[in-house]
Parts: sequence; structure tokens; C-alpha cells
Amino acid sequence: MLSFRRTLLAKLGLVAATSVALGGCVEPLYGSLGAGVLERELQAIKVEPIPDRFGHYVAQELIFALNGSGAAVAPRYRLVVTLKQRVQSPIVDTVTSRATSASLVADAGYALFPVGGGPSIAEGVAFSVASYDRFSQRISNVRAARDAEIRDAKAIAEQIRNQIAARLAAHR
Repeated sequence: MLSFRRTLLAKLGLVAATSVALGGCVEPLYGSLGAGVLERELQAIKVEPIPDRFGHYVAQELIFALNGSGAAVAPRYRLVVTLKQRVQSPIVDTVTSRATSASLVADAGYALFPVGGGPSIAEGVAFSVASYDRFSQRISNVRAARDAEIRDAKAIAEQIRNQIAARLAAHR
């Protein structure tokens, strides 16, 4: 029992020493810019209009994700997003030859530019897949597909926001 306690204390001591030694190596995403600085940088991003209904969903989700406060801020950056969307039907009923489910696959390429012009500050790709069931009623299929678009838009907006936040934090 005594050797077990010694071993446990030795392991705890090793963990404590390692955490003290590595304590300065890990920096939180929002830590380098100070309180509220990264939030103000994100609020200063103007989302350029994105065509089509799905583009509208993504743009509105991005506006909310970047500036959820609703405060008017003079833009310092422009965010340009291009979308690609496709539907895949992974499951087909062998009796009726109709798809019983579908997957909406969305890809978004984005670039963040300074408002005054110049090279892009951040570029990247975000993607999402949302599945939905298909029914014999047409209006149900339309609504289910639209709900999948909205889920995709939220996931893409969150990925873009996080990637831009990480880039802005590292850029400063």
C-alpha cells in the first residue's frame, strides 16, 4: 500500500511539474488580443451579398455570427463567399424507385479582404452535409430540404467565423 502511495505521489508530482513547465506554451484563441479586441475585429467584417436562397441563409448566419450585437461598426474587412451545393440520394426504395432520403452537401470558399483593397487576409473552405428524409408528399420534401439548407448554412457560418477568428488572432 505504501509503494502505491509513493507511485501515485510521484505521478502527481510529474503532472504538476509538466503543467507548470508547459503553462506558457498554450495560448487561448481570444487571449492574445485582449478583452473584446477580437470581437471588435469580427464585428468590422462586412459580408458581401451571396446569390440565391442558400446564399441568403449563409449571409444572414454569418452576419449574426460575426456581429451578433447588432451594433453598427465601420467595416474594415470584406468577406466574399462562393457557394456550391449538391443533393445526393444515398437510399432508394427498390419497389418504387424513389429516394427515401437525401443529403444536401454544401461547400463554401471564402476570402477576407481589407476594405481599402489589397491581398486577402484569410482564405479557406468550409463544408457541411445535412441529411433529410423524403416523403411521398411534395411540400414535405420541399420543407425538409429547406431545413437541411438552414442547418448547412449555420454549420458553414460557424466554421467560417472560427477560421477567420483564428486567423485574425494569429495575424495580430
